[in-house]
Amino acid sequence: MTTFDGLNEEHTKVIEKARQRVMDSIGKNMDLYGVTMSIGHLYGNMYFHDGPVTLDEMGQEMGMSKTSMSTGMRALVDLKMINKVWGKGSRKDLYEVEDDWHQNFVEYFSIKWRKSMEMNINSLHKSLTELKKLREENIDHEPLVALVDMDIDRMKHAIQYYRWLGRFIDALETGQIFDWIPKEEPE
Repeated sequence: MTTFDGLNEEHTKVIEKARQRVMDSIGKNMDLYGVTMSIGHLYGNMYFHDGPVTLDEMGQEMGMSKTSMSTGMRALVDLKMINKVWGKGSRKDLYEVEDDWHQNFVEYFSIKWRKSMEMNINSLHKSLTELKKLREENIDHEPLVALVDMDIDRMKHAIQYYRWLGRFIDALETGQIFDWIPKEEPE
């Protein structure tokens, strides 16, 4: 954690309380990224840390075992929320927070959404093919044709949505989204 050298106890308490509130909030919201609250707290602690940290340092600071800390760090590296960095003279792995939350969002959600989109489109196309064949083979069966037509229309509507989602994901990945909704400038 950043040292509080030169600060009095009252100032230190206010800063620690403010940081803790943010770390708790981050921890509670990390389920959005599919990770546990403790990993969210790890990220929150690292966010307020001054420079890269080792597993041992974070484990000691948070009171977590090296195994739990390693698992948490790996999860955050996989999410690209922290990076493994090189430190001159250090033989231990060092980790630091990725400060660009916009990029964290883009990378995580574009991967998840694209995977989901592709899986759903494949299922929809397969189902459409089967339903069209069923319809053609039973063209004189009016109740069946009506039901199949309704399902085909719904599936075509779903495909339109997934095509739109694909364009949205492209806009995230290319950064075009920030032309439409600019990032705020630092105050």
